[in-house]
Amino acid sequence: MGRLRARQPIPGAPVALTPKRELWLLITLAGIQFTHILDFMIMMPLGPVLRQVFSITDAQFGFLVSAYTLAAGVSGLVASTYIDRYDRKRLVLTLYVLFALATLACALAPTYAALLVARLFAGAFGGVLGALSQTIVADTIPFERRGRAMGVVMSSFSVSTVAGVPIGLWLATQFNWHAPFFMLAALCALLAFAAAQTLPTLDSHLAAAREHSPWVNIVKVLQDSNHLRAFGFSSAMVFTGFVFLPYLTLYTTGNVGLKFANLQWMYLLGGIATLFTARLIGKLSDSKGKLHMYRVMAAAVCVPILVISNLPEVPIWALFIVTTAMFICMSGRMIPGGALVGSTANPDLRGTFMSLNGSMQSLSMGTAAFIGGLIIGRDGGGNISHFWINGLVGVAASLLSIYLAASLVVRGAVDDGK
Repeated sequence: MGRLRARQPIPGAPVALTPKRELWLLITLAGIQFTHILDFMIMMPLGPVLRQVFSITDAQFGFLVSAYTLAAGVSGLVASTYIDRYDRKRLVLTLYVLFALATLACALAPTYAALLVARLFAGAFGGVLGALSQTIVADTIPFERRGRAMGVVMSSFSVSTVAGVPIGLWLATQFNWHAPFFMLAALCALLAFAAAQTLPTLDSHLAAAREHSPWVNIVKVLQDSNHLRAFGFSSAMVFTGFVFLPYLTLYTTGNVGLKFANLQWMYLLGGIATLFTARLIGKLSDSKGKLHMYRVMAAAVCVPILVISNLPEVPIWALFIVTTAMFICMSGRMIPGGALVGSTANPDLRGTFMSLNGSMQSLSMGTAAFIGGLIIGRDGGGNISHFWINGLVGVAASLLSIYLAASLVVRGAVDDGK
């Protein structure tokens, strides 16, 4: 395949790639995103198993989930001081290798404390990778095709639920909870080699970065009111899901009657559905307007959130219909939402902006998971209680994100939000 090299002749202009190179770039970024997302997602369905193995409370499990994103948030803040001072390719490869080693440490963790420390390191490296992937898409793909491109990269969420989570759950069932992390570490090693071959060199931003201290970029980003609105929007967008999703498995297996052995089917069906709808939502975001599509999807997700968080015991087919609708809407919001956020940045500051944005998102996810763990409790029968409050908080965050989305100013392109 050969190594790809691409440089920006004009600062802020998308890199000129051939269709074939662009496709390989997006596939590579989707693969990196897949492992990063799966490394975080696999913890949520393993909740019932980890609670028994380590004899931990729901709140402790919530901290185990939030540790990843909180570490990602802190590392994102640190990364904002150097992310625009290195070639994007070299930085991605370095962080990805470290992420793979941290995931291997998760697989080898013998105790709750050891696993918690390993999750902190995995989050520290993985969180920056997510911001870098979005930065590279914004650097290389013209705005008029960025919705489709984000659809390809964000399809990694769908693939992780279609294949990654069910396979991880199967491995945990057949062997033990360590097995999914061994699988992830091995997959990271293969993708790191592929990324070294397929990622283009992206270093045209370095000239501007060397002219002043990295703190100057951070100050410039924070002085831009549009950037601050984008931070608030993206934080509310992810808070919606993560005050709710980490405890979905505990609630459905404990209150709704879903057997742990059937849990993989919930994620499989939801993932298959989003795999088909992600590309469609990406195309509609380009043709109908990214703001319009975000409003539609963010409003739609409120319905399944409210239904699921109040479900009693129901037939498995009824549960899967609602959870599949939730997965479609939850992931569907991220496509136009990600395109909007990436397009609000000043092109010369995009790396710093996306790093800070990724940090804000990670901190928001960690805070949401932690708050969610504090809200839920256990009744006399051992079932989850107060989960309906998690649902209401998630809906409130989604409505807030709709309001904030309308205040964003898209730079360098027109998106009428029809």
